[in-house]
Amino acid sequence: MQVTAAVARAPGADFTLESVELDDPRPDEILVRIAAVGVCHTDLVAREGAMPFSLPAVLGHEGAGVVEKVGSAVTKVAAGDRVAITFRSCGQCGRCKSGDPAYCYSMPMLNYIGMRPDGTKALQKDGTAVSSNFFGQSSFATYALAYETNVLKLPADIPFELAAPLGCGVQTGAGGIMLALACPAGSSLLITGGGAVGLSAVMGAVIQGCGTIIVVEPHAVRRDLAQSLGATHVIDPAASPDLAGAVRAILPQGVDYAFDTTGRGETLTAVMGALAPKGVFGIVGIPAPGTPMPGDLGTVLTFGQTVRGIIEGDSDPDVFLPVLIDHWRGGRLPLEKLVKTYPFGEINAAIAAQHHGDCVKVVLTL
Repeated sequence: MQVTAAVARAPGADFTLESVELDDPRPDEILVRIAAVGVCHTDLVAREGAMPFSLPAVLGHEGAGVVEKVGSAVTKVAAGDRVAITFRSCGQCGRCKSGDPAYCYSMPMLNYIGMRPDGTKALQKDGTAVSSNFFGQSSFATYALAYETNVLKLPADIPFELAAPLGCGVQTGAGGIMLALACPAGSSLLITGGGAVGLSAVMGAVIQGCGTIIVVEPHAVRRDLAQSLGATHVIDPAASPDLAGAVRAILPQGVDYAFDTTGRGETLTAVMGALAPKGVFGIVGIPAPGTPMPGDLGTVLTFGQTVRGIIEGDSDPDVFLPVLIDHWRGGRLPLEKLVKTYPFGEINAAIAAQHHGDCVKVVLTL
C-alpha cells in the first residue's frame, strides 16, 4: 500500500515527506494506522549515521494508533484495537523469558539494522528499498508494521498523543528510576539532562519517594518544569561548571544514585565525582563512539560504586506500561506537562523547536 512517510535521506538533512510503498503484513505482522508518534533523540542519532541504519530510511519508534489488519499468526490484537508500539524483542530467548526483553539477545537485529531478520525491507520507493523496521515499527509514517512483542493494547481513556511517548522516552526515564535503579524511598538522586527522559525520571523518582532529587539542565524553563514535577534542587551547568562541587554543596557525602541522559563524556566524568560510597550510576544517554567508561577505577573500587548501562528502563512493556498508565490516570505521571503536539507535516519545525528548548517532548499527530 502507498503511505506517506518522513524519509531521512542524508545525515543532517531535514526529513522529506514522501509517498512510499509498505508491504502487506506477513503472518506475524500487524498493520497499524499511526495516530501519533513521538520524536526521540534516538531517531535523530540514527539519522546522523551513529547507528547501523543505512539511509534512505523511515525512522520513528514511539508510535500509537489503531490496528488496521493483522497477519494470520497474530492473536494478541485485532483490527480496531487501540495500541501503543514500543521496542521489539524475540519473546523466546532466556532474557525475554526471564522478564528482561530490553536485553533480548536479538535486540540489535530486531531494532537497529533497518530490515527484517531475513534481510528484507518492508518499504520501497520507486522500486528501491528503503530502510524500515526501526524498533520493529518505523512509525514516522501514516501506517507502520509492528509485532506482537512490541504492541500494547491501550485503554480507551488515554489519548494517543500521551500514549505514544510511553513506548520509549517515558519508560526509559521512569523505568530507569523505578526498575533499573529501583531507588528506595528517602534516597538521593542526581539526574543530568532535563529533556523528556530526564523529566520522566523526575516523575519516577517522586513515585519512588526519593528524598532529594537534583536536576542539571541548561534551559531555565526545563529547570522550572523539573521543580514543578517534584525536583528538590536544580543546577544550571553554565552557572555551576563544577558539577560535583555543586552537588556536594547540597549533599556533602554525595548522591546515592545518578542517572545520565546526556551521553556527554565530560558530564559522565563529573557525575562520578558526585557519587556517594556505594553509589550507583545509571547511563541511558547515547555517547559518541569511543567514549571511555567514566571515573577512576581505584575510586570505584575504594568506594564500592557501580556504573551500569540501562536500555528502555529495564522495562517489560506488557507489564510496565500498564503501570505507567495507572500512574498517569492517578495524576502521578502528568505527561501533559511534557508533551507538545505538532502536525506530522511539521516534523522539521518541531525538531528545531525541541532543540531550541521551546518544548520538551514533541509528538507528531496524524
